[in-house]
Amino acid sequence: MRVITKVSLALLSGLLIAAAWPTSGLAPLAFVAFIPLLLLQDRIGDRENPEKGKMFLLAFVTFLTWNSLTTWWVWKTTAAGTIGMILLNSVFMAIVFWVFHLVKTKLYENKKGYYVLIIFVLAFEYLHLNWQLNWPWLNLGNVFSHYHTWVQWYEWTGTAGGTVWVLTSNILIYKWLFKSKNHLKSAALATAVIVIPLIVSKIMYHSYKEIGNEVEVVVVQPNLDPYLEEFTLTPPQILKRNLEVAAPLMTENTRFVVSPESAIQEDIWLENIDRFYSIRELRRYIDTFPQSCYVVGISALGLVPKGEEDDFAARKFYDADEYYYAYNTAALITKDDIQLYHKSKLTPGVEAMPSWWVIRPLANMAVDLGGTTGTLKKDAEARVLSFDNHKVGTLICYESAFGGYVTEFVRKGADMLFVITNDGWWGNTPGHRQHLEFSSLRAIETRRSIARSANTGISAFINQRGDIVEKTKYWEQTAIRNVLKTNDKQTFYVRYGDYIYKVSAFLTALLLVMTFVRVITKKNE
Repeated sequence: MRVITKVSLALLSGLLIAAAWPTSGLAPLAFVAFIPLLLLQDRIGDRENPEKGKMFLLAFVTFLTWNSLTTWWVWKTTAAGTIGMILLNSVFMAIVFWVFHLVKTKLYENKKGYYVLIIFVLAFEYLHLNWQLNWPWLNLGNVFSHYHTWVQWYEWTGTAGGTVWVLTSNILIYKWLFKSKNHLKSAALATAVIVIPLIVSKIMYHSYKEIGNEVEVVVVQPNLDPYLEEFTLTPPQILKRNLEVAAPLMTENTRFVVSPESAIQEDIWLENIDRFYSIRELRRYIDTFPQSCYVVGISALGLVPKGEEDDFAARKFYDADEYYYAYNTAALITKDDIQLYHKSKLTPGVEAMPSWWVIRPLANMAVDLGGTTGTLKKDAEARVLSFDNHKVGTLICYESAFGGYVTEFVRKGADMLFVITNDGWWGNTPGHRQHLEFSSLRAIETRRSIARSANTGISAFINQRGDIVEKTKYWEQTAIRNVLKTNDKQTFYVRYGDYIYKVSAFLTALLLVMTFVRVITKKNE
């Protein structure tokens, strides 16, 4: 196979995956996207003396193409950071495929072992959900966010089930086309693996009935330009932008008013939170509507307790030998109470700097969103906010990409979910639309209704089936009112979380040990 043919096949896989990706992609392409790469692996692995590194480089072409075409919009914030992110994630993905290639050739002599790819990719996605360089945006199960009626069974598996579905389909179609001696049987198996989950999902979708009491919610979209207004307007101007669109929609039945992430940019010190203008004014507003509470994103600060100065998130005052924390916080404000939740899943390069010495130089490429960089202090666990006998899981921006983490709110009693976000940093690009659709997957996994408040759009209401029942336009100052149905039942996925990912991580370790032992044994023969 000539070099140009190999590179073309690698490029084709990357183009097919990107073409399947939401929000304008054709998700069915995901079922065949990896076939060119699998063909390359088979041909390279069958060579008597495969060239070292060849498979890694070809896989890198595939994943660089995919990453570049689907996450280029991060460029809106920082060119250097985007290049670093895309290159690093492409390298990680290529390493995963290269290790699959090694295990398949060393442990199975390249004759079988395709299932190893599924296990390794799942283990990598699990890593991307839990380590400091987390970036689950391209986890394969997300490819169906625009086709949520296809994956109603995510309430059993989470998005890991989608990853298994995509890779299993690719492998079976590839074996049917290039390996099978019984084409009819192979074609039937591949078709069944694709069609049966679709049928099951459609039945679940049409038979599912929302449960729970109705709760009226007003969602605010203040439409603050994150580059020109959010950090330059005064607190009264910003608060007016939020309240003036919410007020006409308030009724005696309204229980929650929701404003987006970082809607209050007053650098509120938690030690004296009641003294700040925005908090006082919000309490006055709630006094007018005492049956309601206000959920809003704030930029908060707090003094570091004595003895915690070595905490990686601690920041030193310029003019004093003391330290403070910075938080990205959701506040639930009533007329006589304030509850806080600090964002726990931090965005790498924006809210969390690398703490590993080997990658600390990446801090120089950090995205500066709001005039300050550094690691934010986070809550140690998911924390629900309560009002009027309801418990709410409030997901701050990027947290809505972490299905397993969202289940923690539900296990603690959350009967509905709010997403507060500021997607305006990315402009009118696929980024904010992808982020909106990921919330549909969270609704399915947990069977919780979602109210989504975005600073510059898209704000929305999403029901327990993942349907977007109402949404705003991008880049408009507005508010919408609707009802959410509460639900206190737990899905299988909520109860058991990322069990597929955890099993795959264990199997990955086992396979790597088996491969190592096999290589050592063959050398000693």
